[in-house]
Amino acid sequence: MRIPISTIQDQRISPYRDVKDRELAAMSNDLFMVESEQLVRRLLASSFEVDSVLVTEKRAAEIAPLVPTNVPIYVAAGEVVNQIIGFKFHSGTMAVARRPRSPTIDDVLADKEGVLIVVCPEIANTENLGSMIRIAAAFGADAMLIGERSCDPFFRQSVRVSMGAVFKLPIVRSTDIVRDLQSLRERGVELIATVLDELAEPLNDVRTPARTAVLFGNEAQGLSPEHIALCSRRVTIPMKLGTDSLNVAVAAGVFLYHFSR
Repeated sequence: MRIPISTIQDQRISPYRDVKDRELAAMSNDLFMVESEQLVRRLLASSFEVDSVLVTEKRAAEIAPLVPTNVPIYVAAGEVVNQIIGFKFHSGTMAVARRPRSPTIDDVLADKEGVLIVVCPEIANTENLGSMIRIAAAFGADAMLIGERSCDPFFRQSVRVSMGAVFKLPIVRSTDIVRDLQSLRERGVELIATVLDELAEPLNDVRTPARTAVLFGNEAQGLSPEHIALCSRRVTIPMKLGTDSLNVAVAAGVFLYHFSR
């Protein structure tokens, strides 16, 4: 259903008009924004519910056939879209979608004998979280568990950096990460803390348990003592002396390559 838009004052496009992530999420049905043609295409191919699509006149013919018939497609001139966004909008395609219900730990484990879960108790940077979602999906993780103090995986920067992996990887949004880690442990999932500690087990010496949850710490402080205490093992990436700790997303790539083999 194509709807022409001639002015940025049109209330039908208010979710697109200079709305911050938190404000958009607070609107009815917990909305989030997707930017760029590639990501909108991946969104439309996913099981996510799409609220609306905004395209420039030049992109309408390409995108319209992909959009469900009950979803409004707002079509505007390139100059109007540039005013909405506030800068030259080169891709000409955006969408607003609804956040899915968070799966539960029961959903993730089901009856699986083998499982690999990425746990992020407190990731503060949306770009890092987006990178970790993309990395987790790339290495075949079954799910990601994020703590109540982690940033939002559906903030637009996280979605953009994930390259749409956020539409595929099940993400469990915990309201009590300690309780959920204890629940995983009780169900036979081995919790592994990734740490910067020369006394921890070197990664290359660690065999992957059948049911594994790998914990990654906050960018500044790493994992808290409370979270480490819940883990049965502490594992580190051996590095040459004098090397600082790796960015959490880079470290996640190294760890998950090992644990996914």
